[in-house]
Amino acid sequence: MKTADFDFDLPEDRIALRPADPRDSARLLVVRDGALDDRTIRDLPDFLRPGDALVFNDTRVIPARLSGVRQRPGLEGETLIVDVEATLHHRDAPDVWSAFMKPGKRIKPGDRIRFGRETDAACDLGRLDATVEAKGEDGLVTLRFDLSGPVLDDAIRDVGVMPLPPYIAAKRPEDDRDRSDYQTVFAEHDGSVAAPTAGLHFTPALLQAIQAKGVSTHAVTLHVGAGTFLPVKADDLADHRMHSEWGEVSAETAAALNAVHAKGGRIVCVGTTSLRLLESATSEDGEIGAFHGDTAIFITPGYRFRAVDVLMTNFHLPKSTLFMLVSAFAGLETMKAAYAHAVDHRYRFYSYGDGSLLFRAGRAQ
Repeated sequence: MKTADFDFDLPEDRIALRPADPRDSARLLVVRDGALDDRTIRDLPDFLRPGDALVFNDTRVIPARLSGVRQRPGLEGETLIVDVEATLHHRDAPDVWSAFMKPGKRIKPGDRIRFGRETDAACDLGRLDATVEAKGEDGLVTLRFDLSGPVLDDAIRDVGVMPLPPYIAAKRPEDDRDRSDYQTVFAEHDGSVAAPTAGLHFTPALLQAIQAKGVSTHAVTLHVGAGTFLPVKADDLADHRMHSEWGEVSAETAAALNAVHAKGGRIVCVGTTSLRLLESATSEDGEIGAFHGDTAIFITPGYRFRAVDVLMTNFHLPKSTLFMLVSAFAGLETMKAAYAHAVDHRYRFYSYGDGSLLFRAGRAQ
């Protein structure tokens, strides 16, 4: 298929710059069997049944955008300094992260990068140093930090800011509200550089209403990488390469979800991240297994879903891998109609926007 098949017109004023308040007051477009129903997030329990399972991603977003300077020896012993910015993507070792950097073309292996405030203080008081170890063709730069493990984590929290998506960051700066707004109520395990945004709609009251309906809740962990924001540059989907992300499904969670299916219940994923992880952990015969490692699964129309029956997700960018995923799940023509309806009815798009509830095409509900 062609990337152009997943394009649509989106007015700039449909992009949400702040979340709904309270979170569960956001709108919810229900898409089932080609029919569209305008509801709110608080109505979600109405579409769940006793015996269903709600699966969410319990990753926590870290302040993964770092600003600093590149230092490189020049002629006659002077030091050449250039302002740089790094968005961490994937942790490769206790002291190593891969990152997307700007200006990327001017970064070379061997460069020293100083992030944070320019002082003579120690790293944990506002400064963090790293060496560029490698530069890949996919735009990723490998950074080996002078700190490691939990000490590095503390330093990143000190010098970093929340990595707002580029379509929000281009319109306003990050502020203190984003430290809480861009974090779900499920957040437990540090490691994401982007929020699993469907989870941003949930409140303790909504979770209580869901559990009162007889729906079980289960956590999986997928640390979302910065690659989730990258546009698909290839004209043909077969030529697109996904960046890997680390995830984990415990043996206990896998067994519980298999039992739900065995009893006729549905698996309802909160977000494309939990869906991608569960599909990565599921065999061809539909058995969900324990999973621990990286996944780079790329889901497009024609994919046969093995684990997930219902998906709650936000509204995604044109020509993005996420719009391709929802088109695979509910049908391309159905999703084009749903997104046209959302635009016409002024739904709010992207990370801080409204939600949709999608029932899998061809699956009896």
